[in-house]
Amino acid sequence: MKNELNVALVPNEIVPPDCLPPPGAPDIDIARAVTPRPVIEVAAERLGLLPHALIPYGHYKAKIDMAQLDVSHQRGQLVLVTAMTPTTAGEGKTTTSIGLSDGLNALGVKSTVCLREPSLGPCFGMKGGAAGGGRSQAIPMEDLNLHFNGDFHAITVAHNLLVSLIDNHIHWGNELGLDPRRICWRRVMDLNERALRNIVCGLGGTAHGVPRESGFDITVASEIMAVLCLAEGPKDLQNRLSEMIIGRRCDGSVVTVRDLGADGAMTVLLKEAMMPNLIQSLEHNPVLVHGGPFANIAHGCSSLMATRAALALSDVVVTEAGFGADLGAEKFINIKCRLAGLSPDAVVLVCTVRALKMQGGIERQALEQPNVTAVEAGSVNLLRHIQNIQQFGLIPLVAINRFPSDSDEELAVIQRCCLASGARVVSADHWARGSEGAQDMAAAVLELLQQPPPNVTPLYSDDMPLDEKITAVATRIYGAGEVHFSTKALSQLDDIHQLGFGHLPVCIAKTPYSFSSEPGVLGAPVNHALPVREVRLMAGAGFVVVICGDIMTMPGLPRHPAALDIRLDEYGEITGLF
Repeated sequence: MKNELNVALVPNEIVPPDCLPPPGAPDIDIARAVTPRPVIEVAAERLGLLPHALIPYGHYKAKIDMAQLDVSHQRGQLVLVTAMTPTTAGEGKTTTSIGLSDGLNALGVKSTVCLREPSLGPCFGMKGGAAGGGRSQAIPMEDLNLHFNGDFHAITVAHNLLVSLIDNHIHWGNELGLDPRRICWRRVMDLNERALRNIVCGLGGTAHGVPRESGFDITVASEIMAVLCLAEGPKDLQNRLSEMIIGRRCDGSVVTVRDLGADGAMTVLLKEAMMPNLIQSLEHNPVLVHGGPFANIAHGCSSLMATRAALALSDVVVTEAGFGADLGAEKFINIKCRLAGLSPDAVVLVCTVRALKMQGGIERQALEQPNVTAVEAGSVNLLRHIQNIQQFGLIPLVAINRFPSDSDEELAVIQRCCLASGARVVSADHWARGSEGAQDMAAAVLELLQQPPPNVTPLYSDDMPLDEKITAVATRIYGAGEVHFSTKALSQLDDIHQLGFGHLPVCIAKTPYSFSSEPGVLGAPVNHALPVREVRLMAGAGFVVVICGDIMTMPGLPRHPAALDIRLDEYGEITGLF
């Protein structure tokens, strides 16, 4: 490898627990109590990277120049972290991913964690920050949650440049013959804004363009986000951009970015955004954060380039997939691994006592009270996720992300459920104790990695018709009894087959809060119907998006957005971020 240093893995100097704010303190206070190491030192000592392979963004963040890496030798093993169905109580998937990587490094294993970048929409909306929690966080926490290294802004600008070029092309004569009524390239912004879901643009007379209907999606739903996360490098990125479909002519033929000639300028805008970002955990272990597609409306995985880099530079790579295993893990295997030729060597399935109680029907304000009956009732949700992962040929390690209020009796319920289903289970306390609390989980993962590689099998074959692929996911993963396709969706599926894209995998956009299409249906419902409203072809990304129920590709803000609690204090420090 042309950039690798021959350096030993030296133990990190970890801030003693009694020097940190107590568990339960705001995450931002815990993060600020740790002074990051210079990113060049982290890169050299933990990844063997020479300085010329980095493009520093200040002292503690850097881009990795993929041109300086040889990723043809993938020495690392890949561990996927996924979770049960999310609740407002939180499951701690990112926290567990970081804790597991810290735990592996504490055992002397070179481990890197690959995460997605937070979107400003959820940060200012309902979720808040997304850098992990407690003593298993990625730092600098404020930078990661707010703008970071500008990747999302570059994607937003590249996406909207294409819209500008489309409208400009129509204004100046429309040589390509685009039908303004059939342009499928909408605008994007990295905020939640329901009022912009549907708009009319080009009003004001002939000097201001051609009037047409349009709308906004959130940046993480942009096909460019998906393309960036699945591209193998600059050449592949531009080729994928050029294949994106922007609309139709009156005769029904497609018009692509290549036809418009916009792919070159768009690639230039993404020149640095395509490079993975390197930061560190609270224990100074490497964290690659790159790309941020949501798993409920997109494919939910961090970039392939970050995964390739980590596999070339580390012995074990920990990566997460968004939301529950029915969305993130399914798309990780059926889309990312299929397109990239990857396969996870192990899967960690995160659950919490609190989330199981909510799945059992307990309100959030009562979660601190012991309730074995509710945990038992909610365990059907966990069991369904275990069985789903087993369908792919993987035996998950269930990681119980512990909270101080968890009782031994409640934990015992989870252990019995997991063992009865053939899954291993381990309790982890990384939120409160960092790598020390993740030792058992890390050791259990290493045991799995010492076994013969699993024979991971996608849920469906490439040659299966698109409607059958959708039905396979709906019935085998969601527990649906049938799929209801709208007339519009059936027409769109037929059209995609006629265009020659029937071999692509499907990316189902649905609520993340239930196996069904109704967010309020808890547990593990069966025999429900999955309503398919619309289908979108993402020819550049290489998959077909299937929009179900009331899911929106531009979220709205809640009644009390997190933004109302975020501000600068008198010392210029950010408060209320998380």
